[in-house]
Amino acid sequence: MSPAAFARATLLFATAAAAAACGQNNQYAAPPPPKVTVATPVEQDVTRYFDATGNTAAVNSVDLVARVQGFVQAISYTDGDFVKKGTPLFTIEPEPYKLKVDAAKSSVISAQATLTQAQAEFQRQADLITRQVSTQANYDKALAQRDSAQADLQSAQANEQQAEINLSYTDVTAPFAGVVTARQVSVGQLVGAGSTPTVLATIVQLDPIWVNFNASERDVLQVRATLASRGETVADLLGMPIEVGLQNESGYPHRGKLDYVAPNVNPSTGTLAARASLDNGDRTLLPGYFVRVRVPARTRPALLVPDVALGSDQGGRYVLVVNKDSVVEQREVEPGQLVGDLRVIESGLAKDDRVVVGGIMRAIPGEKVDAEQRSASAAN
Repeated sequence: MSPAAFARATLLFATAAAAAACGQNNQYAAPPPPKVTVATPVEQDVTRYFDATGNTAAVNSVDLVARVQGFVQAISYTDGDFVKKGTPLFTIEPEPYKLKVDAAKSSVISAQATLTQAQAEFQRQADLITRQVSTQANYDKALAQRDSAQADLQSAQANEQQAEINLSYTDVTAPFAGVVTARQVSVGQLVGAGSTPTVLATIVQLDPIWVNFNASERDVLQVRATLASRGETVADLLGMPIEVGLQNESGYPHRGKLDYVAPNVNPSTGTLAARASLDNGDRTLLPGYFVRVRVPARTRPALLVPDVALGSDQGGRYVLVVNKDSVVEQREVEPGQLVGDLRVIESGLAKDDRVVVGGIMRAIPGEKVDAEQRSASAAN
């Protein structure tokens, strides 16, 4: 075949092939359903907690004041020191009060001597009147002098005790172990002179420490219902463990015990005041901290799903569920507390529901998906 004839044959074949192709109908091939990962909820016992916010407070915080008048003679601590109970902190000039103690002791000795003499005279008059050689008037006089001398001795002894007390006030010591704030007076300053006591410093006890918080009326009703079902009273709550966390801490690393529950609900706030006591030997917690508090209430079975599976819209929180026809449904749920990476679902979910936990962005409600089953813990 000549080259020209071969070219014509090739052209005719191509034209016939094109005509045949134009005669076929174009058909749309739908893409396969998107792949997602699903998991059934985890069933396990969960300890339910009542969450609250609170503030730390010192168990004891006392202003150290001058109880006697005088000049500050010595300051025996450094501002901010942690001191033990009984540690000397301030000394107010003791010499005038030592002199008053000495004078009071002298008065006691004098009163004791007077009483001894009066007692001897009374005893002599009693013997004489028994022998009928003295008068009743002399006896009565001796008795009165004896009783007066005895009263004078008691008064002198009381004055001595008061003088000793005033002398002890010249040494201001720590009433309990704690941290002493910056001093508010200087050495040589006159204190205790006015009608208002002079504040020398403040001492704050840090171990143990209190945490004050409030429980909502709804929580209170639930707790009381639980107690009633167990045959217990509010008094049984005392000693219950509580957990506390600071704002920069994850979880609740601090442990304590409930030691007070108010007897009434505050009608203006609808809350019940409660308090816990925590050991604070390392003084990590300081009074005035804002803290997170949770109190274990009860343990019961619960359904949990990975927290990443939850979404939210104007209707609230929801999860995406794949039904038996492999169609995605949006299910409104009521979420509970977080347990690790899993979220408790209080209502809206069944234990055999297949929840979308992976490829959530590809799961569109009302559309089919290709669901791959995994455990919730593995998908997490």
